Amino acid sequence: MDKKKSSKDRLRESKFKLDALLDITLSINANLPTEALLAKYESILRNSLGIGKILIFKHSVTWECILNGGFPARLEQKINVEADLLKFTEIEFVTEDNYFEGIDIIVPVFNNNSPLAFVLIGDIEEEGEGVSPVIRHLNFIQTISSIILVAIENIRLFKESLKQEAIRKELELAARMQKMLIPDNKDMPRNNKISMHGFYYPHYEVGGDYYDCIKLSDSRTGFCIADVSGKGISAAILMSNFQASLRALFTHEIKLGVLLEKLNTLINANASGERFITFFVARFDSEKDILEYINAAHNPPVLYNTVTGEIKHLQTMCVGIGMLEDFPEVKEETIPVKDYSKIVCYTDGLSELKDETGTEISTREIIRSITNKDPVSKNIQEMFERLGIPDKNPGLFDDVSIIAADILR
Repeated sequence: MDKKKSSKDRLRESKFKLDALLDITLSINANLPTEALLAKYESILRNSLGIGKILIFKHSVTWECILNGGFPARLEQKINVEADLLKFTEIEFVTEDNYFEGIDIIVPVFNNNSPLAFVLIGDIEEEGEGVSPVIRHLNFIQTISSIILVAIENIRLFKESLKQEAIRKELELAARMQKMLIPDNKDMPRNNKISMHGFYYPHYEVGGDYYDCIKLSDSRTGFCIADVSGKGISAAILMSNFQASLRALFTHEIKLGVLLEKLNTLINANASGERFITFFVARFDSEKDILEYINAAHNPPVLYNTVTGEIKHLQTMCVGIGMLEDFPEVKEETIPVKDYSKIVCYTDGLSELKDETGTEISTREIIRSITNKDPVSKNIQEMFERLGIPDKNPGLFDDVSIIAADILR
């Protein structure tokens, strides 16, 4: 009779375990949320196995408590997983009523050989005689805990991958939109007076570099280069706003100082002082043979006279756009251009590249490349090949943008 009863008990226990595992597996396959899976898990342990208290700490980005069934909140807050639990790699029976007050068993759960979670069990229901059913079913508890907690981790990873994919798509869209702000080389002004060329190599999907070239009148051509502080989508959005404002304000007759004041007001309103833009803007008048410019904290462009061999750096004249609420009054510099000359405007992704000695190249490579009578577009392409831009220079850490011109006589 006892053997028959024992056999029936074992059969009933085996059926319960199979049913529980099947229920959990079907719930996982049905993509039930984490909260529903934990509720099923808690019900199996507390209602079916007679466990009075369960506490689960799980690692995602940090260790956090994802289930507290019956333990006081103070115990949950008291336990430091890294200090108190990481030392346990096997099921641990807590025999002394000390730091782990109320906890009888610690069940570590590993995933890919790394600790994923710790299940703390307390208030075990004891039978009148023999071994506690919980202790008898510890292997089952460990198995079902691993299944549930790995499934919950996979849910988290899947959600994270969806977020990353959404961010990736947003970055791709932002990159396409940003490239639309950069003028195509085929649309650049090229005539018997001036020939413009642009080169744009973003280091990440989106960046903070921008250059532009605008035909302002039959004889006047405006061009600029800018770099917004910071990177990412917010920098790209600010630069998009800057481009729209510049194109609306830049005319053949506006004073460049007035243009900068207006841009400064707009950028301060949009960036709230959190970002600024370094900016070089120039206007070439082919009838008067003059180049007007203002450099607002940008890298100094290089102007090379192919006849005299003179090299001029167009140095900073004022603060960047958005650095101050009240933009200081500044007047444009005017340079006569009587000979065939080249001008190269660039961002710091180029000038801050380091040579083999660890020294920034600054404008050294630009000067080396343009001090001849070849077209500036050929000069820049040869310089990029020599420097391994964009794909063969491991020291490249930022966007590289150049707008350059042959001013022809």
